Formats: sequence, C-alpha cells, structure tokens
Amino acid sequence: MSLKIYQFPARDDNYGVLVHDPDSGLTASIDAPETAAVKAALAQNGWKLTHIFTTHHHQDHVEGNAALKSETGCRIIGPRGEAAKIPGLDDEVGEGDTFKFGNYEVEVLETPGHTLGHITYVIPQGKVAFVGDTMFAMGCGRVFEGTHEMMWNSLNKLRGLPAGTTIFAGHEYTLSNARFAVTIEPDNAALKERLAKVEALRAEGRPTLPTTIDKELATNSFLRACEPEVKAALGMQDAQDWQVFGEIRTRKDNA
Repeated sequence: MSLKIYQFPARDDNYGVLVHDPDSGLTASIDAPETAAVKAALAQNGWKLTHIFTTHHHQDHVEGNAALKSETGCRIIGPRGEAAKIPGLDDEVGEGDTFKFGNYEVEVLETPGHTLGHITYVIPQGKVAFVGDTMFAMGCGRVFEGTHEMMWNSLNKLRGLPAGTTIFAGHEYTLSNARFAVTIEPDNAALKERLAKVEALRAEGRPTLPTTIDKELATNSFLRACEPEVKAALGMQDAQDWQVFGEIRTRKDNA
C-alpha cells in the first residue's frame, strides 16, 4: 500500500502532518507543533505514533515532543546541528543522511537560514518533501539565525527537487505571501492566477497547502531570485542570485 499523509491545523497558523506507512504500521509526525492537535489527528486516523521528524528547534515545532514521547514511546529524529535544542532527541541526522521508515527511505537535506541547523526530509518514493519553515507556499522563512546567502543556498537545494514533488510546509502564510509576490512580479500571469485561487480558498477557510515544487518555481518570488525577469523587475540584472533574494527578503520583512 502507498504512503498515507494527513495534514491538520495546529496553534494559530501552523500545520501538523502525519505520515503513515500502512504496510509497517509506522506513523511519523512532522514536527510536533501542539500535543493535543497531534493526538487528535492520530485518533481520527486510528494510527499509533512511532516517530517524530523534527525540522528545527523553534518552540512552535517542538512543543509536543516531550509529552508525545512520554505517552507513546515514539522515537525522535532531528537536526544534528541543533541537537542540544531538540527535546527528547534520539537520532541526529544531517546532510546526505538516509534512514528507513518502514518500506520507505527518507533523505535528509540541510537547509539552514531560518535556523542554523534546519533540515528538510525528502521521501523520494512518495515524491514528497517536508520543508518546515525553510519554504512556504510563495514564500520562505525569515532569516533569523543565518544569512541571506545561506538561505538562498538552502532554497536553491529545494529548487532541485524532482518535478512533481509535493511540498508540505509549516505555516499557512500563503495569502500574505501571494499578495507580496505580486509587488515583486506584477507581470507574472501564473502568479496573478494563483493569487486569485488562494484568495478564494482562504475566503472559504480552506488550506492552501500542500503545494508542489512546480507551482513554487513558477510563482514563488523568493525561489525565483535567480530568474532574469525577477532581477530585471528589481533593477538588479548584474547582482548575484543571493543578493536578489536578500533584497526580496528585506522587502518582505519590512512590508
């Protein structure tokens, strides 16, 4: 049977995600933003928590670690670069590491910038990636601990994900991201079309995630900082890609 994935809201604007391998019975929570929300999602699906895959140390991603581990005995996997900051961590992983999750292989990418040790989990067989707060639908995380160049390098790794990869991110920020992106690329027809769809979804209280890498390459201005049309729109034709990204990120920070 194929991998099953269940996304659910948590806290004010977080998303939690459960990943279930029916053949092995294993279930992982991608981060643990809120204990009660994770437990409710498990109960709704009739799944038993066996793992937590932590992307980074921020409280709204690890709040449930200790309680869920105490109640379920789950194994917590997380970033080697933030090991001391991840509650209940059992296994440290970093760039290039792989591990088995039932019948699936999970690949680890280091994607620092939002935090210095942030990681992304990729399951190639499922054509899915869990990017935490490195990238959002039409956005990216604030650069709290790293540099603009570091964050751009992380986004550039995500640019290289195979076409058709489904992206799960940590927050519902899409509407504000889309409205901002139009100020960067006012002539991007795909972006304007997507903005209209996002406005309709949010008006109905529906989620805008997951997304796909294909959609992001076409409409995520942060991810598109290397594109000639984006550089031209900003008058930065001769700038390095990371500098263009830095300008976009600074504008969003001040929006």
